[in-house]
Amino acid sequence: MNAYEIIMKKRDGGKLSPEEIAFMVNGFTAAKIPDYQMAAWMMAVFIRGMDSPETTALTKTMLDSGDRIDLSAIKAVKVDKHSTGGVGDKVSLVLAPLVAALGVPVPMMSGRGLGHTGGTLDKLEAIPGFRVSLSEEEFIKQVSEIGVAIIGQTRKLAPADARMYALRDVTATVDSIPLIAGSIMSKKLAAGPDAFVFDVKTGRGAFMRTFEMAEEMAKTLVDIAVLSGKNARALITDMNQPLGNTAGNALEITETIACLRGRGPKDLMTVTLEIAGMMLEMGGAATDIAEGRKMAQKAIADGRALAKFRAMVEAQGGNPACLDDPSLLGKAGKQLEIRADYPGWIQEIDALEMGMICVSLGAGRARAEDALDMTAGIVFAKKVGDRVGPGDLILTIHHNLDDAAGEADRCRAAVRIGDSPGPERPIIHKIVDKTGVHPYF
Repeated sequence: MNAYEIIMKKRDGGKLSPEEIAFMVNGFTAAKIPDYQMAAWMMAVFIRGMDSPETTALTKTMLDSGDRIDLSAIKAVKVDKHSTGGVGDKVSLVLAPLVAALGVPVPMMSGRGLGHTGGTLDKLEAIPGFRVSLSEEEFIKQVSEIGVAIIGQTRKLAPADARMYALRDVTATVDSIPLIAGSIMSKKLAAGPDAFVFDVKTGRGAFMRTFEMAEEMAKTLVDIAVLSGKNARALITDMNQPLGNTAGNALEITETIACLRGRGPKDLMTVTLEIAGMMLEMGGAATDIAEGRKMAQKAIADGRALAKFRAMVEAQGGNPACLDDPSLLGKAGKQLEIRADYPGWIQEIDALEMGMICVSLGAGRARAEDALDMTAGIVFAKKVGDRVGPGDLILTIHHNLDDAAGEADRCRAAVRIGDSPGPERPIIHKIVDKTGVHPYF
């Protein structure tokens, strides 16, 4: 077995065996296969693709390159959730404590934002003192005692992924669905859950811009989980406009607190409650998704969800006073309002452009080493389908720049006002499980 023959086999459309995949991944991780051969192999995978058994074998090899967190001492069914990323996506922040408050443990390993998408870890670090870097022992202890923890990946988990991602980033192979799915699932499986729900975003502000790409990704993630012996479902959800009413780290924590107090916006809570229903049903706390949704609504109404979020914040070193007084999260020094010039209906709020504007404001990072302005971002007063009159507030830019005139111009250009509401867009498009793709009603 040698790298040249395996590269040629995949280049010509052949199906690789688990042993051939392991040979490439393990050889590269051990520095026995050079970058140029691994780059050629990944490009062959990018062009030719992988079927579900191949992608599962890739995931298993990457998973086996490092440690696994053993949560077997926690006897309840442990359910995790993963989003493929978007703008204003704070679903995990609301969802994890909400589901844990109803008796289903949520061991969540999340990531940081890069490019136009925000990161769950960055948002949590807007809470003064919050620690996302827990040891494996601390992670297990916290999930066991309070039922929820959200942490970053440790260096011992799936180290092959880190090496492969760095090479993908400079060889135009980042957008390969098998490589993306293998990267996601090797880390998710290492964290020890029994079941998964995947929120696969589609649209202008998503990595999966087309519905076809989103459907393929959703099916691939579910297939890997199922072939790995886990229960799994996926939703395909809309990301043509920012989710919720805020984009930016401290702003999104403030909105998370509002959601947990029962004051969440419709689009954000529709996605959150649907996933909560799924997780509660998969975890055995609800007989079906509909019952799970009702249980989740009640846990928000009676304060249990907020109390669980408070417990998580305290356990991970954050200042719980921020939940009672979000002004303690800090506020940007300047606010710039964008108002409507003429009457009509909001027909578009370009999620990708709004995400890139947030990067320009300092709320996101263009490079992994970039520092963040936790108080910067955008608050949306209007959403797609809303009617506006001349002078009505559309959004407010929160910033600490010397001059945000350029960002203001970009915001104006990213919002389109028309003479009709336009067609209504669904928030949830489809549901995917091991039996296939199903309509959402």
